[in-house]
Amino acid sequence: MTDNREFEIVADTELPGTPERVWQAVTQDTSAWMFPTDQWPAVKTVDEYPSHLVTRMDGPDGWFNQLEHVLEPLDGGRAKLHYVHSGIFADNWEGQYDGASKHTEFYLHTLGQYLQYFDGKPVVFTDIQGPAASQTPDGFVQLKKALGVDGVAQGSTVEVDVDGVGRLSGELDFTNQHFLGLRTADTLYRFFGRNSFGAPVGMTVHDFSGSGDSELTAKAWGGFLEKVYA
Repeated sequence: MTDNREFEIVADTELPGTPERVWQAVTQDTSAWMFPTDQWPAVKTVDEYPSHLVTRMDGPDGWFNQLEHVLEPLDGGRAKLHYVHSGIFADNWEGQYDGASKHTEFYLHTLGQYLQYFDGKPVVFTDIQGPAASQTPDGFVQLKKALGVDGVAQGSTVEVDVDGVGRLSGELDFTNQHFLGLRTADTLYRFFGRNSFGAPVGMTVHDFSGSGDSELTAKAWGGFLEKVYA
């Protein structure tokens, strides 16, 4: 038995970039703030640059996944974004919807951070997954404690010593029970408490320094996560 049900996640936000720059970010520069989507077999069903974009993927038995972006210009080189993610989840509908809806807020926040601080800069993207041991109920809290930021308020300036990586100085630009964002002068570090959604804790690194090395980054952070959950 399957429990295929449609879902819709809607978000409205203001972003520190013109509609043209937001369009570029959500179509070409996704590695800079989310993850690479250039290999997705998505079709643009609406393509009205730079105000209305709908991309859709269809699969068997009615499955689909669709993203809609409606952009309006605001004063000061900003844009208003109306975002709708819709589709069908197969099985565990509540769990998948909960995870996807909570991820949306974090991804759109990170999009804003990219547009404000790193827009247009080349990026080296790295995805690192924690070990299976991170899937415990307190898995994300363990990571926050290891980083020394558990209980630190969003917007705080922090100095983080990461074993095997080094000292990171920057701003804790996002924090809640599921996600953590650290922005340094040249990098966005994103941490995901996916243990709450039945998966390992994970992270992404978006390196705009011009000297990033994804293989070395994955090795250093992977080693750190292994020690956290040993």
